Amino acid sequence: MTTPSSALTPRIGPAQGTALYVSALLGAGVLVLPGQIASLAGPASLLSWAFAAAMGVPLAVVFAALARRQPDAGGVATYVGLAFGRTAGGVTGWWYFVAGSVGQAVVPLTGGYYVAHALGGGPVAAYAVAAAILATATVANLAGVRVSGPVQLGLAGLVAVALIAVVAAAVPQASVDRLTPFAPHGVAPIGAGVVVLFYAFAGWEAVAHLVGEFRDPDRDVPRATAITILVVTALYLGVAAAVVLTGTYGGASVDHVALGLVLQGVLGGAAAPVAAAVAVVISLGTTNAFVAGVSRLGLSLARGGWLPSPVATIRGGVPVGGVLAVAGTAAATLVVSAGAGWGTETLVVVPATLVVAVYLLAAASGLRLLRGWGRFCAALTVLLTAAVVPSAAGHVAVPLVVSALALLSRRALSAPAAAPRPCRPG
Repeated sequence: MTTPSSALTPRIGPAQGTALYVSALLGAGVLVLPGQIASLAGPASLLSWAFAAAMGVPLAVVFAALARRQPDAGGVATYVGLAFGRTAGGVTGWWYFVAGSVGQAVVPLTGGYYVAHALGGGPVAAYAVAAAILATATVANLAGVRVSGPVQLGLAGLVAVALIAVVAAAVPQASVDRLTPFAPHGVAPIGAGVVVLFYAFAGWEAVAHLVGEFRDPDRDVPRATAITILVVTALYLGVAAAVVLTGTYGGASVDHVALGLVLQGVLGGAAAPVAAAVAVVISLGTTNAFVAGVSRLGLSLARGGWLPSPVATIRGGVPVGGVLAVAGTAAATLVVSAGAGWGTETLVVVPATLVVAVYLLAAASGLRLLRGWGRFCAALTVLLTAAVVPSAAGHVAVPLVVSALALLSRRALSAPAAAPRPCRPG
């Protein structure tokens, strides 16, 4: 399932790589999870964030080590294939491709909710904004990394500035008195919060598909990884502390727009539109990064016979087929969701469950493929990811159904064409 590195020109430097990583990790979760986890565990939710941030370190090391060992557009599918065989790799590729594509309906819709709230609109407005975010990210990726890369760098900078602004706005309203009682609901919710936050620190695998396009992977991937760990940890902990120390949590109506409510203490009536702008920037940056990464996986899967051959189309160094496949799947998900009246809380079940399965197999692959520090981090990641599995057990049908579709697709695409029937003479 290997994609030749010459097919896609290496153009990504350390700055752009860091921007891609930061945008992939600083996803829509930062808009809702600080309030949600605070409602769950109280001020002790800060321990959940700290532990989750520490947990993301071995995961980042594993994916960086695997990507440097095998820089390939197939990313996690390639790693699992090398460790456990082509069938396992192909099925894992399908898991992540579906997760990444459906996720690009969830992320833009989160931004859509913030805009709809600011405008006083309903679900129609939210879905319209989501469609616009998805279309923008698609166009940027079709234009190629020369355009998408600078766009991503700018978006990552804007996200960082916006979150710093939220933290700064919280300072005049913050009070250490809100840290007591520290664990009003006991110790158990702290661990439950870590499980939820596991997904907030997901995203390393998305950019792994792009490692083959780094100009100097051995130098730039470790740099981008280290910088991203520091930046993301600082921003997440800062925003979580802002929500806790201002007491901006308690119920879904507050938790879903917590950042906007923190800003309200400083900006007043302007807080809602400012928060909406922040949400759009974050959603667009995340969508742009994931469309870029998952499209490369689609290219690799198509070349390996797991997706239709048009998905492998490359034009001007851009995996056009992969970008359109991801965008098309996301758009179809938005349409179905709008028709069925589903929200992000329903849609997120699919990518969340599939990502748990992907991470478990990817870390297991690291145990077989890596040595030294990378192997140690892989073992640690297996243990930590296994702890998340029980929370996804209720949705085990999701990876089973996707696995069946992957195997059926593989069989259909590899089946020889039926020979034409001989013509009988008149």
